[in-house]
Amino acid sequence: MELSRARIVLTGATGGLGAALADALSASGARLLLSGRDAGLLAEASQRHGAGCSACAANLATPAGIETLAQASQAFGATVLINNAGIGGFGLLADQESATVERILATNLAAPVQLTRAMLPALLMQPEAAVVNVGSAFGRIPFAGFAAYSAAKTGLRGFSQALRRELADTPVRVMHIAPRAIDTPLNSPAVVALNKALGNACDTPRSVAARMVRMLERGTADALVGFPERFFGWLNGCAPALIDRGVRGKLAVIKQHAAD
Repeated sequence: MELSRARIVLTGATGGLGAALADALSASGARLLLSGRDAGLLAEASQRHGAGCSACAANLATPAGIETLAQASQAFGATVLINNAGIGGFGLLADQESATVERILATNLAAPVQLTRAMLPALLMQPEAAVVNVGSAFGRIPFAGFAAYSAAKTGLRGFSQALRRELADTPVRVMHIAPRAIDTPLNSPAVVALNKALGNACDTPRSVAARMVRMLERGTADALVGFPERFFGWLNGCAPALIDRGVRGKLAVIKQHAAD
C-alpha cells in the first residue's frame, strides 16, 4: 500500500495508540480523517497534522454515530478504514455489570463491524482500498480476567478473516493487526499493576504505530505484534490445554488484581 496516496479514516484517533498512529501515518504522507468522541481533542489533533487532516466527532456505539462517520468518510473519499477505537475490560465476569459487558462488546466488536458495513459500498468503488482492524493479543490468547474483552477481540479477528475471504474478488483488502500490551494512560491502575506482577512486556504507542505502518505498507494480512506472544498465540491454536495450565498458575494473581 502506498500511504502517500491513501485517504485514511482512523477511529479512536485521540487515544494513546490512535494519536501515535495519526502521527506516523501523517508523516508517511497519508491524508487523514480522524474520528473520536471528543470534538475538542479531535480539533487539536487535526490542526497539528495540517491541511491534509480533518476530523469527525462521532459516537460509534450508536447507529447515528456510525451513519455520521460513514457519510463524512464518503465525502472525504476514503480509501482505507482503520478500526482502532476500543476500550479495555479487565475484571472477573461474575463481578462485571451487564452494561459494562455490553459496552465492551459494542465498542470492540459491534462498532467496527457496523462501521465497515456502512463504509463498504464506497470502498468497493475505489480502485484500491483496505479495511484494517486493530485487534489484541487476547484475541489469540484469551485470558482470565478479560473474558468479555477476549470474546470481542477474538470475534474481531474472525470477522476480519471472514470478510477477507468474502472480498477476495474485490479491490478491498482486509487486514488484522493485534498488538500485545501497550503502555498508555488508558490502562487502569489495576491493569498496570497486573502487567507488572505477571512480568508482561508493554510496548510504547509510538513503537507499535511504527510497526503497524510497516505492515500497512507491506499489506500484511494478519499479524500478532510481539514475542513471545506470537508463539503463545500459535500454541493456543495447536494445544490450548497447555495455555489453560499456564494461565491457571497465574489465576490467583489475576483475581487479586481484579478485586483491587
